Amino acid sequence: MRNALSELRSERGLSQQALADLLGVSRQTIISIEKGRFDPSLPLAFRIAATFERAIEDVFYPDQA
Repeated sequence: MRNALSELRSERGLSQQALADLLGVSRQTIISIEKGRFDPSLPLAFRIAATFERAIEDVFYPDQA
């Protein structure tokens, strides 16, 4: 799954640590999601989308096969 997390985070001027703190996860989790090494749980994905006031499909989308 691909995501726009890095771009959204940068637009808001948030560091990876600041976003991690807002979401209650580790900075490593944010790094792993941004790099596509880790897909967040559905509840976390919804929290991320809500943090950026976006629909979940505006943040996360499937890889193009």
